[in-house]
Amino acid sequence: MMRSLFSGVAGLKVHQTRMDVIGNNIANVNTTAYKSQSMVFSDLLYQTTQAASAANNATGRGGINARQIGLGAKTGAISTAIARQGSAQSTNNPWDVMITGDSFFIVSDGSQNFFTRDGSFTIDGAGNLVMSSTGYTVMGWQVDEQTGEILPDLVSALQIMKTDNLTYPGESTTLAYMSGTVDKYDTAVNSTAGRTVTLSFFDKKGYSYTAKFSIHALDDPGQYYVQLDDILNSSGKSLVTEYNLSNINEIATFGSAATVEKTTLYQLLDTAVYTPGQNGAPGTYAMKYFPENMLEGYSTNQLINAATGGVKLGTMNGTTFTELADGTQVTEGQDIAVTGTVKLTKSELQNEKFNLIYAPVTDNTVTPPVTTYHYFGKDANGNSVQLPDAPTDAAGLAQWQAALEGSFPGVNVTSINVKSDGAVEMGFAQTLKTTKAGTYDAANKYFIGEGIDQLEAYGLANDDKTTYTPVLVSPDGQAQIKKSFTYTGNKLVYETEKGKFSYVGQPDSNSVSLNFNASATSRQGVNIPLDMFSAIDIDFTLSNNVNVGGTSTTTMTPGDVSGKNLGVGRKQGELTGVEIGQDGKITAYYDNSCSKLLGQISVANFANASGLAKQGDNLYSATANSGGFDGQGSDITENDGYMTSGVLEMSNVDLSSEFTEMITTQRGFQANSRIITVSDTLLEELISLKR
Repeated sequence: MMRSLFSGVAGLKVHQTRMDVIGNNIANVNTTAYKSQSMVFSDLLYQTTQAASAANNATGRGGINARQIGLGAKTGAISTAIARQGSAQSTNNPWDVMITGDSFFIVSDGSQNFFTRDGSFTIDGAGNLVMSSTGYTVMGWQVDEQTGEILPDLVSALQIMKTDNLTYPGESTTLAYMSGTVDKYDTAVNSTAGRTVTLSFFDKKGYSYTAKFSIHALDDPGQYYVQLDDILNSSGKSLVTEYNLSNINEIATFGSAATVEKTTLYQLLDTAVYTPGQNGAPGTYAMKYFPENMLEGYSTNQLINAATGGVKLGTMNGTTFTELADGTQVTEGQDIAVTGTVKLTKSELQNEKFNLIYAPVTDNTVTPPVTTYHYFGKDANGNSVQLPDAPTDAAGLAQWQAALEGSFPGVNVTSINVKSDGAVEMGFAQTLKTTKAGTYDAANKYFIGEGIDQLEAYGLANDDKTTYTPVLVSPDGQAQIKKSFTYTGNKLVYETEKGKFSYVGQPDSNSVSLNFNASATSRQGVNIPLDMFSAIDIDFTLSNNVNVGGTSTTTMTPGDVSGKNLGVGRKQGELTGVEIGQDGKITAYYDNSCSKLLGQISVANFANASGLAKQGDNLYSATANSGGFDGQGSDITENDGYMTSGVLEMSNVDLSSEFTEMITTQRGFQANSRIITVSDTLLEELISLKR
């Protein structure tokens, strides 16, 4: 009877333990990554009252089973459902990470490693990735500084936000290429300034600059040269000005000095005159000066521009005009009379400028009376006076001169002829001053100026880049002249057949370098280091020389010609975001379009994960039955697992199962309590026998 009491007590204890397990599961129904536990019973001990006996073949008696009485139940095992994945809960926090698979995060309290499925991480004040609940550091692998790749090694704390990771260093531009088309009919390419092409680049510190180049046409088809014109800082200021230098070549060089020589047949300008020399003497050159080139105010004079039948040049004494004779020599500042005839209409003469009246006059002295029309003007006293229709004397011309006074300053009226329709043909003479000296050619009506330089006669002039040397001049003025042209830059050559790129700089060369000097000296003698710049190799193979409508489309782009984004250079980048990948690699992104690996969260795997010991705070520790941790961990993807950022693993407690277990546990506890109650009743009956 006492055995039943102890069995009941053992049953109560073991059901209470099971209730404790169920209660803990339910309490942790919302604990991040909590793994539920389950408990199984086992029978306790047995008292054998009679041992088993075997069958006796001799007597024919059969065997007897052992007689055993149990003494209750005990806890058989408490198991953790480690392998059962919890549901995913989205948090949108990039530092929250969920493991899919059987792996564990590795965290450390500074002296010991623990393991957890709780991926609710954050960044502490020192920039370490830590558990938000305990502050334990998350362990993983660091980045090899030489290669920039993850270096699998013994796990260590992941310091994500250290100073070196907050910025991405700038890098100098080392490669560039020119693309597009050089059009031979582009006026800019054929101008003195050339077609401007710019290249944006960075120095070693990440500062940005703009190099200005220009493309110029050479005389031969398909040949050009490219020169460096200037380098501007990010504010658009020339480095020559900023450093107080003399020219851009003190900072950088692009190509070398080259000379191109070519002898060409030139023809005199239309306005040039060549006079062959006599008896072996050299010829002389002069310029033709037409009246508009020779007389001040000629081209803007309204009477000269309106003159019908052209004008004549000569001298004038009073009203007597003498036309210039052939061979007349004039000097600069000399007065020359310009004479001609203009036609003024009736409406022009009656407007406010002249204020003349065209009115009828009737002659009553004849029969029948005759009426004619004449012009009336004002005399010196302001009285109306009839103007003569065709004066030939000085008095009549003076009347018209007074009527037209102020309309044509400095003009002498030399003749007047009134037409039947009221129009007036007016002869005029006006004095203009010469601006040059010359000899008048009456047949051609131009002046031959004084002697000029031979090159000027051919429309040529030497400058700092070009020198012209006459080789041979023929009697008719044609000349062979050698042009020597010098430039500093790189020759750019295209095929003449299809306009494809041929070479730049030297034959068989696809690229040339923009080289920077080690230092420069300002005008004040200050040394300026230039070691922050790197040489830039510029490739020209993507350019061509075809028709694109007379406007070149060339551009220069930093980077390699293959488009692999090599040698582009960059500014210093500021951290804009951090991402944890599915493989646990932590990548930082910067505002200069660069990214950098900061480390990798490694994981631990165990042969028997259920053998891990719970340490509270969602932590586990290794035991003899779980298998040990090798100190290095592994890449989560090696075991077909992965990590998800912005998500946490929820508890895997199944409330429906827990409540069901709670019911059966309650019934078991009640049944065991009845054992004790009934056993007590039996003992009470036994004691009452002595009464």
